[in-house]
Amino acid sequence: MTLHELKAFLPGVSPLLFQLPDGTCVPAHFHVTEVGEVAKTFVDCGGTLRRERKVSLQLWNANDYDHRLHPEKLVSILELAERQLGLSDDEIEVEYQGDNGIVKFGLAAGADRLLLTQTNTACLALEACGVPGVATVAKSAVNLKNLITGTSGCTPGGGCC
Repeated sequence: MTLHELKAFLPGVSPLLFQLPDGTCVPAHFHVTEVGEVAKTFVDCGGTLRRERKVSLQLWNANDYDHRLHPEKLVSILELAERQLGLSDDEIEVEYQGDNGIVKFGLAAGADRLLLTQTNTACLALEACGVPGVATVAKSAVNLKNLITGTSGCTPGGGCC
């Protein structure tokens, strides 16, 4: 989900719910403690320089049970961050404190709530990866009539093996 898609989704929901991948919801008294831009520049395992930008939302489960974040308030927070940070319509990642530390999720629209989706790692350079079965490696064509038959005809540097 992009920033624009989130802003378009929010006016149609009430209450504002975030559902974790296991089906449970983030407690209703959560706070959005940060809206930011995360920029990452890296080299993949194939040697390609890559740049990635995301809009980051950080959810915090506070012990403030008397306040609830309403969809229209989140829209105003997002618009403020857009103006002050110059945010683009990038994909959103959500940080949330899980049992084993901060977990990053993707974000998708459900029927009446926002779905925190699992994120996964992946090889971005499959053509250069070298892991068997992961990528199709281009093979050069060999003219079979140029092959020498028998076991004694192959010599080092002869190109037959």
